[in-house]
Amino acid sequence: MSYQLICTDIDGTLLNKDRELSKNTIEQVQRVSPIPFVLISSRMPSALRHLQVEFGNENTPLIAYNGGLVLNNNTILHSTFIKNCVLKEIINQCTNTTIHLSLFHADEWYVPEMDYWAKREENNTKVTPTIKANREVLTSWENEGKGAHKIMCMGNEEEIDRLYKFLEKSFSDEIMLYRSKETYIEISHKNISKKTAIDVVLEHCYPTLSMENVVAFGDNYNDIEMLKAVGLGVAVGNANYEVLKVADVVTDTNKNDGVAKAIKEYF
Repeated sequence: MSYQLICTDIDGTLLNKDRELSKNTIEQVQRVSPIPFVLISSRMPSALRHLQVEFGNENTPLIAYNGGLVLNNNTILHSTFIKNCVLKEIINQCTNTTIHLSLFHADEWYVPEMDYWAKREENNTKVTPTIKANREVLTSWENEGKGAHKIMCMGNEEEIDRLYKFLEKSFSDEIMLYRSKETYIEISHKNISKKTAIDVVLEHCYPTLSMENVVAFGDNYNDIEMLKAVGLGVAVGNANYEVLKVADVVTDTNKNDGVAKAIKEYF
């Protein structure tokens, strides 16, 4: 099979222990250019663009919010956000708890204050949020006809457990819940995924290619559908057991340049 498109998850897959691109990874991606190298992540677009700049592939499509927003040179190819009635109830449930809510739409990121959680995400993503109360954001979005591409809930494990169970029971037809850590819930629209986002990219940007021409890299549960759908699904060595089971091949860990090593082997 001729592999002509590479898609990769970011955190835990592409980035090293310092959450940066290694010299080896940059060299391998540039070596196989002009094969498109598409970043596909739960991150917001501005948390991906600085990585594109390092690769020198700023004109390649971007897949943000696990497929909730697909961009090509800042042109929106696809956008799906969470209904504001759902967001309103999430805000209600987090009132009188210690849970931090981060609200995202396109390149907008709002936090109620620069607390521990906001500073941690700022450090991880190299993006600085705007401070604005959750209810104020909700009101603005209702007036503007917008909604959240992603909601991040971060906090005490017991409070996060209770919120997860409530949301799973109340909104399983509306939203997708992803527990990236015991203290995190990432929330996106039910109808999107990394696999559906790749379908959009193929349709709009590479119509002569199919899923069989795609190589994808991942490490976590939200990568499983993508790895099963593409021509070659590659798990990094540090991936979850369920991801390792569905992958076609397993490369080295993210800390040991697993993506770079696989690119060198298969391209």
